[in-house]
Amino acid sequence: MLRRLVAGLAAIVLVVEAAVLVLVHIVLGRTTANQSMSIAGSDPDVMSKATYAMGAGMGAFLVLCAVLAAVTALRDRSPGRFGRVVLVSGAVTHGVLGILSVALVGWAAFATMMLILCLLVLTLTSYAARPARPGGSGGGEGDAGGDTPPLPPPPPFGELKPTSP
Repeated sequence: MLRRLVAGLAAIVLVVEAAVLVLVHIVLGRTTANQSMSIAGSDPDVMSKATYAMGAGMGAFLVLCAVLAAVTALRDRSPGRFGRVVLVSGAVTHGVLGILSVALVGWAAFATMMLILCLLVLTLTSYAARPARPGGSGGGEGDAGGDTPPLPPPPPFGELKPTSP
């Protein structure tokens, strides 16, 4: 029950964060375009459009993370390989943004980033990866349909095992 709540809360927080980041990038892009700002002689129109594109990209990534967290909460199952990779990259992104935000924005932004990081990590750890079924009959995404023979049973206690091949 708790893991579904955490995954659902992570999804909601990620959607709110995506909306805030898109809004911030829209304001920054408009400000750059209206003021004709330039850094080292670069074109202000290019800078404005790049700011819009960065906001759209980050917003789309965060919404993807939110959708994956919501699907995880609704199904109450571990996300697949792609979902885990996306959620882990979202967690790493929030860790890096948290480090940067402490210097650029302040401790409140750092605490917010770390809260979202904790929600993502807790979602990932509470839904452990699915173990493969015994006998090679499936469960894993890379399983070829049981082509590999089952492992031999472990030796009984007291039997000597070689230490080198």
